Amino acid sequence: MKLFLDTANITEIEQAQAMGVLDGVTTNPTLLAKEGRDPVQVVQEICEILEGPVNAEVISTDCEGMLKEARQWAKLSENIVVKIPMTREGMKAVKKLSEEEIPTNVTLVFSPSQALIAAKAGAAYVSPFVGRLDDRSEDGMQLAAQIIQIFNNYGFGTEVLVASVRHPMHVVEAALMGADIATMPYAVFEKLFEHPLTDLGLQQFLADWGKLKR
Repeated sequence: MKLFLDTANITEIEQAQAMGVLDGVTTNPTLLAKEGRDPVQVVQEICEILEGPVNAEVISTDCEGMLKEARQWAKLSENIVVKIPMTREGMKAVKKLSEEEIPTNVTLVFSPSQALIAAKAGAAYVSPFVGRLDDRSEDGMQLAAQIIQIFNNYGFGTEVLVASVRHPMHVVEAALMGADIATMPYAVFEKLFEHPLTDLGLQQFLADWGKLKR
């Protein structure tokens, strides 16, 4: 399973990239606004750091506006993936962009039927927002599992990108069910490396080695 970082922070991306396991980045208007800089410049910098997919989102709500923004984003780099919202206008845009070979990630997916529509429209990725469903006392990971099964049933090439990840168990569950990608905040990414027994074991090894050298 590929690991994406859900951030627009250059420092976080560089730190994750240095660990050698980062496959891509997802951004959105909120994350880009937090950086307080020109969003296009930020996305350009991210593309220079990574060879993998870099997701940039449109803000228009009509098809023509989405197409215009998507084409502008696509000019930045070959690894740009354009995030399109799961709306009727959005699916019109996804279909046209697919024909132009501009990869899209359909975002804000909250049901299996939405994911099915996105795949049929030609989306390269669909993003079920598992954490936001959990916040509403619904089972977000069940949605991801249903989408994976549907895509496997019919051989869709669309990748399932598990989004709105809240904690490491979301990542583990996504991997167990065969999701293609999980995208997460940097804080969750860091926790994937951690276990108290690892820390205790390392302390013990170092303590024993210290005794040997005395």
